[in-house]
Amino acid sequence: MAKLLIIGAGGVGGVVVHKCARMTDVFSEICLASRSIEKCHKIASQIDRPIRVEALDADQVSQTVQLLRDFKPDLVIHVALPYQDLHIMDACLEAGVHYLDTANYEPLEEAKFCYKWQWDYRARFEEAGLMALLGSGFDPGVTNVFCAHALKHHFDEIHTVDIIDCNAGDHGLPFATNFNPEINIREVTAKGKFFKEGSWIETEPLSEQRVFDFPEGIGKKEMFLMYHEELESLSQNIPGIQQMRFWMTFSQEYLTHLRVLENVGMTRIDPVEYQGQKIVPLQFLKSVLPEPSNLGELTEGKTCIGCLIHGIQDGVKKDYYIYNVCDHQESFKEVKSQAISYTTGVPAAIGARLMVQSKWMRRGVFNLEELDPDPFMEALNEYGLPWKEIIFKEGEAPRIG
Repeated sequence: MAKLLIIGAGGVGGVVVHKCARMTDVFSEICLASRSIEKCHKIASQIDRPIRVEALDADQVSQTVQLLRDFKPDLVIHVALPYQDLHIMDACLEAGVHYLDTANYEPLEEAKFCYKWQWDYRARFEEAGLMALLGSGFDPGVTNVFCAHALKHHFDEIHTVDIIDCNAGDHGLPFATNFNPEINIREVTAKGKFFKEGSWIETEPLSEQRVFDFPEGIGKKEMFLMYHEELESLSQNIPGIQQMRFWMTFSQEYLTHLRVLENVGMTRIDPVEYQGQKIVPLQFLKSVLPEPSNLGELTEGKTCIGCLIHGIQDGVKKDYYIYNVCDHQESFKEVKSQAISYTTGVPAAIGARLMVQSKWMRRGVFNLEELDPDPFMEALNEYGLPWKEIIFKEGEAPRIG
């Protein structure tokens, strides 16, 4: 049995608490910590077992170390802000606690995310006898495991991977983001980037567009090329990969609002002077946009996230698609959250379970595709994210130009 500290009480944090609280065979005690203790109490009130709550500013390493030494968890699940990754990793090293997150580090002052900062901790975690599991959400996370599963069971060589993320949900509001608005908008307005034949190619933000016909009644949706963090690790860990891209769908209404906000300067991340004080426009915008954790009851429709993979098996070309479809309303009925938070929080809970059960426990810093995909894939079906796979006949596979 293990003690678990969850840092972050947003939509994803709520899902992680719900799921981990049901794993009574694994987690004996759970503590939820956040700057907003009110959010912690709200989540704890939804759970039918005692959940300890604590106020915590995770930017302050000393505060986190103090809580770790007081509660003595075996593992920290970090689902707060990616700006805090390194602070929490430092605290885990100082207190001797294993670490898991769902998004890689991003500096506050620059819209850039990169695994190098966290990969630089490999030797320190290994020497301390600790494990850090990076990106145990859906994308990154499940998409990484999908690729590892495909390489283990379906391909001798993987040549191309297109990761395709569709949110076909509708919350009925003019403009809202399904996860932290600040992180979402920084990500969407950044330049696109993809891996091809050993090099990285940059594109202007949302300039590359395709249409994909999504399964299970979702249908054709416009999707746009973006840079996403799992490309960085997968391009290193899939031998012989020739091309890897990431695509995400957006409605025209969302894109129109986003363009207007960009044009008037509201997506800026540099401070501006306002009434004698410095404010960051994007952080102000975040404060007036709808809170993503409150969208669950409003949102209808489905998500579909998966990997379209082309390669070779037994000397023959093979086309393969693996995906999950998640229903927003079904997610809300189960854990009081919409599907975007659900698809991120469930894999975090699964990763934590596999770590404390020693099925995935290793010394050092790891991305999910470096570990055995089989127990994770089995757990996805058990804990609410069932996956499906299609092996196409020759000439029938969808192609993304």
